[in-house]
Amino acid sequence: MTLMPRGARRWRRYAWLGTLLVLGGLYALVLITLVRTENPNLVPSVILLGATVVPVSFLVFAEGRSGRWQVSPAVLAGTAFIGGVIGVVVAGWLEWDALRSLGTLPMLFVAVIEETAKLVVPVIILVATLSSGRRDPADGLVIGVASGVGFAALETMGYAFTALLSSKGGIGAVEQTLFLRGVLAPAGHIAWTGLTAGALWALAARPGGRRLAVFAGTFAGAIALHTLWDSIGAVLAYAVLGLVSVGWLLIAMRRYRTFATAVDRAPAVH
Repeated sequence: MTLMPRGARRWRRYAWLGTLLVLGGLYALVLITLVRTENPNLVPSVILLGATVVPVSFLVFAEGRSGRWQVSPAVLAGTAFIGGVIGVVVAGWLEWDALRSLGTLPMLFVAVIEETAKLVVPVIILVATLSSGRRDPADGLVIGVASGVGFAALETMGYAFTALLSSKGGIGAVEQTLFLRGVLAPAGHIAWTGLTAGALWALAARPGGRRLAVFAGTFAGAIALHTLWDSIGAVLAYAVLGLVSVGWLLIAMRRYRTFATAVDRAPAVH
């Protein structure tokens, strides 16, 4: 594979900054207009933009550091949208059924259900592309991040709408919810699904006991982090869990990028 020119690589690595500025600017513009005009028709736009600014920017960040850029923007956008919808629907039904059966829903059950639901579309993509031979772990990580982005954005929109209703139309409550959940999104659903999907792609690339153990450990780790996240309410604890989640994801990105660069630079065998 021909290496991408350095200028193009640098542009892709820092495209997330432009994405953040553009989406953040649009969100601020719509929010200011809503506050000044008090036009309720703008509320859905505020919720949509506020829920997607940071998650989408982080997806562009992850894609720009994947190393080989084999996953098309269309696949990432489709994964974010369809994966998010399927994940929310599957998690919603399973959590509802579990709640009816048990009368209560332990946080561990929530974590297992949601981490599994977010993998539905990534697994479909993996199975659909097995014949192509492309099983780069970096691709899996970015696809997992995209699925996590869709799930996190839809969940944030739901929480923002709930805040709007509970505050009887208070935009301040909506803005606070969007800000907190938006900033924390990369440290939650996005990181956990990216890590798990990356490990799944690595297992598919080289099946074996060691890779299976790594995938199982990664999935269990994501569930543990998710359970702890849902079980606490302290800001310091959230900060620690966020650093662990994002740090783990960044380490995985670097490891997969190093692997991809080594593959690209290896001499072709004829």
